[in-house]
Amino acid sequence: MYTMLQHGAMISDRDRVDAYARALQRAVRPGSSVVDIGTGTGMFALLACRFGAGKVYAIERDDVIEVARRIAAANGLGDRIEFIQADSTDVKLPEPAQVIVSDIRGILPMRGLPAIIDARRRLLAPGGVLIPQQDSLWAALVASERIYRDVRVWEDSGYGFDMSAARQMAESSVWTAAAQPDEMLTEPNCWATLDYRTIESPNVSGELGWTVSRPGTAHGINVWFQAMLLNEIRYCTEPCAPDNVYAAAFFPFSQPLQVAPGDRVRVTLSANLVGANYVWRWNTSVFESGCTREPTVTLRQCSLAAEPMGRLRKSASDHVAALTEDGGIDRLVLSQMDGRKSLEDIARQVFERYPTRFTSWVDSLTRVGELSRRYSR
Repeated sequence: MYTMLQHGAMISDRDRVDAYARALQRAVRPGSSVVDIGTGTGMFALLACRFGAGKVYAIERDDVIEVARRIAAANGLGDRIEFIQADSTDVKLPEPAQVIVSDIRGILPMRGLPAIIDARRRLLAPGGVLIPQQDSLWAALVASERIYRDVRVWEDSGYGFDMSAARQMAESSVWTAAAQPDEMLTEPNCWATLDYRTIESPNVSGELGWTVSRPGTAHGINVWFQAMLLNEIRYCTEPCAPDNVYAAAFFPFSQPLQVAPGDRVRVTLSANLVGANYVWRWNTSVFESGCTREPTVTLRQCSLAAEPMGRLRKSASDHVAALTEDGGIDRLVLSQMDGRKSLEDIARQVFERYPTRFTSWVDSLTRVGELSRRYSR
């Protein structure tokens, strides 16, 4: 969930907002029905109304939707925008939309794939327009001790302890970090293209390859995206782009790689959706100049190694789960949300059942209120 400062940063990224405004102006026709997925503070919904939309369904699961409602009312558009607080995959509309607009990417676009695929299938009218239409993902080999120090910090704690377990987790994590232009060892190559008009799977994989033109120490790869919103209307989140709210993803190597001109570096990069999260794998091979067969270095990395073992154990298929006391409290609260009891009634019951966890029923009301905001209608 974004903070209001983060929502402000999204609005301040003028390359992004201006590109979306141009795309909406071209796509929206007088009287059009528009769906805005992940509306946030409602900017795209407001723009759709300005360009002639007859009805906008603005979908947002976070409580920031209340701010969007107030903004729409302050601009005289509260009657044309219907705000729906939910995941878009749970929403049913009375009519298909002529235009669906979304920007639910995160630092890379995969996060929004399931929602966009679902919306295209269920919510878009035949011949309707998706914004964005396509994202292409680009990557470059990076030499940056500045970025890699988050791995280096675990090599020597200064007190003589073996911190390799923490290093393994750090080198298996996907970071938000953007290289400077002089830290790019290679020109960018396209890793994958996500065509939202046709894509069916949320999983993405592809191969990257570079021939090194100058010597250096490769610490990982930066990955970013170029958005094609509508035909030639585009914007890019490359690391050196000004005011880029998304920055770039950095995939560290488990060991720095010394490369020389003529060396070839190959990376197989894949993102597979497991539950609500992506598991990333990046396997790297380095072939010395003139060597066409066996790589001189091979690295195999997976983001699962960044997860604490206890969390992985609790997700295993053979794990026999038992509720903690906190789980028991949540179960009690949810079981009492039957459409008849007030939150005070539920909070009093929780306090009676768990008197050592709360100082009073008012204290337990905080817990009940949090669950109500998350799960109740």
